[in-house]
Parts: sequence; structure tokens; C-alpha cells
Amino acid sequence: MIANRRLRIRGKAAAFAAFSFAALACGTAFALDCNGDIGALTKKRQGVIDTLNALAKKNKGQLDPVASCPQLKALVAAERQLADYFAKNKDWCNVPDNAVENITASVQKSTSVAGQACKIAAQMKKAQEQQATGAGLPPAQKLPSGPL
Repeated sequence: MIANRRLRIRGKAAAFAAFSFAALACGTAFALDCNGDIGALTKKRQGVIDTLNALAKKNKGQLDPVASCPQLKALVAAERQLADYFAKNKDWCNVPDNAVENITASVQKSTSVAGQACKIAAQMKKAQEQQATGAGLPPAQKLPSGPL
């Protein structure tokens, strides 16, 4: 009976050890998935930021609204993906609260900047089109036709 009990305890201990090892291995795998996903999303975001920095460098530290509008929209999209991932996997990936707050604030700021830049770009494009077509100017006088 004691031998039987020892066997059951050893069996339970072995099962618990196997379960613990499997959980640890899976936890490590999940952590690696989180790190890989977050790394890929962060790399995508950083690529857009690098592009925007290059555009600003070409223009003496200022962003050209027309050239930067599409890149700013891409930045907003990349940051939203990262924020959504953080929100969805916060507990699973052990994402700190301040990281979620920081990316959420960054999304809001980037959205505002993108909106302003794209609005200015649209106004600039409209002004260029009006200049090209002569809109806003009085119509040109017709020259008389026929013999003088």
C-alpha cells in the first residue's frame, strides 16, 4: 500500500513536472512571439520615422506638407497597429501600462500632425491648380476678329 502510494505520488510529481516544463516552454514560445511581433511593428514604425527624418533633412529641418502627408498617414497606421497589438495582448505579453499610454499618446499626436499637414497639402495643391488654370483672374479680353 505504501509502495502504491509512493508510485502515485511519483506519478503525480512526474506529471506535474512535465506539465510545468510544457507550460514554461510554451510561455517562452509565447514570449518570443510577443517579442517578434512587437519588434516587427516597431521596426515598421521606425522605418516611417526614418523616412520622415530624411524628408525633413532635405528641407533644412522642415517637413514639406505635400511630400510628408503620405508618410505621416503611414506613421499613423503603423502606430495604430502597434497600439492595437498592445491593447489586445497587454496581459499576454506583459506590456507595461506606460508603454500602452505612450503609444496611445503618440497615435493622437501623429494623427493631429498628419491631419494638419494633409490639410495644408490639399490647400497648396488647390492653389497650384488655380494658378495653372488662371482661376481667380478676370477672363482675358477677346481680340476683335476680322479686318480692322
